[in-house]
Amino acid sequence: MRVRGVSVTRDFAGRVAVVTGAASGIGLTVARYFAERGARVAGVDLNEQVGEVVSSLPGDGHIGIVKNLVDPDAASAAIAETVEKLGAPHILVNSAGLVFLDPAVDVPAERWQKTLDVNLSGTFYMAQAAGRVMVEAGYGRIVNLASQAGVIGLDQHAAYCASKGAVIALTRALSLEWAPRGVTVNAVSPTVVETPLGKAAWAGEKGEKAKAEIPVGRFAQPEEVAAMIGYLASEDAAMVTGTNMLLDGGFTSV
Repeated sequence: MRVRGVSVTRDFAGRVAVVTGAASGIGLTVARYFAERGARVAGVDLNEQVGEVVSSLPGDGHIGIVKNLVDPDAASAAIAETVEKLGAPHILVNSAGLVFLDPAVDVPAERWQKTLDVNLSGTFYMAQAAGRVMVEAGYGRIVNLASQAGVIGLDQHAAYCASKGAVIALTRALSLEWAPRGVTVNAVSPTVVETPLGKAAWAGEKGEKAKAEIPVGRFAQPEEVAAMIGYLASEDAAMVTGTNMLLDGGFTSV
């Protein structure tokens, strides 16, 4: 089905999609999104169960790769394994990330550094490794999962805000360099997402208060994040690069 030349049901048959953080949460939902639409998925995660998780996705040919992506050599190895087993990646989604909540005056140095290592450095190393292959091939779609915390301040989120703001800046820099070589780079910035961890972290009065501050009155669903990523990874978005797509129900417009 098509409406005014824009595909409504996207088809990723024949595409290879690398998704980090694929063992759970948003990463798993994104991996499933691409698998359901015909892509072969390389799911990368620190969780040793990622192979089992990814093999249960719809379709055939998916692989799980266990890597700690704060190591630049691990990122290069993950892409090399993807190329060897599935072929050159067409899509990279950097979904792996973490958050620690601390008042700024109390942030331990190790938690600050780990946040930057995972959220920023891990994203860069994967983008760099995939980008080398994509630039050579003349085609690629990279989508980095950022956050509304990258464009606004949030209480007790100093390290997280800093890391996600940097991811957005990195996205713009990479998009500028690689656009002439057929590779687009974009970011998606959701508000709280109702993954199992998100629901637990924002349960009760705390969550209801946060929802009341969002104009649409609710949190985002993982499937909504996956759908936006799917758009940015599709041919419909060939002219979209260097953007940060907010998925926050109007929160940052208030």
